Amino acid sequence: MKLKKLILPSLASLPASMAQADGPGSWTGHMWGGGYGFMGGFMMLLFWGAVIALIVFLVVRMRGNETRPSEPDAQETLRRRYANGEINEEEYRRLKATLDE
Repeated sequence: MKLKKLILPSLASLPASMAQADGPGSWTGHMWGGGYGFMGGFMMLLFWGAVIALIVFLVVRMRGNETRPSEPDAQETLRRRYANGEINEEEYRRLKATLDE
């Protein structure tokens, strides 16, 4: 009970003592205070924007390293078309000779 009598008046007088310490018209201790003006808020936005951009860049970069399945080369496609009967033997040999050049 005694502790409550000491703490409550101290807490109640804290805002008043803080306001008097800075003097009238002082912005110290407020959101834009400390001498930074709007540049403090701007620098905070710039910092967090850079952090978020870095995280996005790293995630995109890491996802870009995935191996993609390679596309079949022309000779393999030609063999597959011949095996499926899409082209005859004469056309297969002519196209194969063209690709070997």
